[in-house]
Amino acid sequence: MPLFELKLEIVSESIHAAEETLGLLEDERLMLLEDKLPARAWIVGYFEGREAVDEAWKRLAAVLEPGNARSEPVIRELADQDWRDSYKAHFHAWRFGRLHWVPVWERATHRVPPGDVVIWLDPGLAFGTGNHETTRLCCERLAEYAQTREPLLPTAEGGHPERVLDAGCGSGILALSAARLGFRCVDGFDNDPEAVRVSLENAALNDLDGAVPFFTADLVTGLAGREADFLMANIQADVLMAFARELTGAVAPGGRLVLSGILSVELETVRRAFSERIPSWGCDTRTLGEWSDLVFDRPAA
Repeated sequence: MPLFELKLEIVSESIHAAEETLGLLEDERLMLLEDKLPARAWIVGYFEGREAVDEAWKRLAAVLEPGNARSEPVIRELADQDWRDSYKAHFHAWRFGRLHWVPVWERATHRVPPGDVVIWLDPGLAFGTGNHETTRLCCERLAEYAQTREPLLPTAEGGHPERVLDAGCGSGILALSAARLGFRCVDGFDNDPEAVRVSLENAALNDLDGAVPFFTADLVTGLAGREADFLMANIQADVLMAFARELTGAVAPGGRLVLSGILSVELETVRRAFSERIPSWGCDTRTLGEWSDLVFDRPAA
């Protein structure tokens, strides 16, 4: 299927508004690019098929604030080399702790130090590459959690026994990262069957077929009857608050809940919505760019 690029130049003063707009859309195929020297900015996205790019533009146009676009969007079909070159301009290897996220075109050149692990990312897949701040916030929490578990792990055990759950897995990158970091019990689900399909493709790309059971479910059915030691939910703020009961109810005693997809201006509202429900749980937050996370630790007893 041919790949299409959507490129919309926006006025530089509207960058923060554009960040909020993309956060509301929750479409990781769309990203914000900024060139600070000439003070120019664009919303850019890559889509498989003309129908997908047209639908994405329809959704974007419906929420874009009037006057933020400098012109009509440019939509063009890309040859294979074109889209790879486009992504190479702004997508590079990234590392946190011993976990590396690396584009597939750097497979032959990227050096992974002994003891480190890598997730290979292919921007040609329909969903995102984990390049967004919200995903990185979750990844940092996951890598730190894995590091705290390693001194407690018996040498003969062969992996972390804690249960990890990725609610709203998108491209599956976080769940697959957990598997690569040594967690044996990892699950991921999304209410979009296409997200589950792409997650399985990402698993195959990383030789992790079968390592993570991915399934289609919403936040009610996906969390029902489950208790996770480490539960990640990288979803927009209003959805997190609407399903606070389900999310907190799926955390095991002594477990951790990591919420991302929260704009910094929404942070206190989301914090209050959860803290009122779980006042005895410890709480921490971290900010990256315009985005923040919330981490809640359930008491062990």
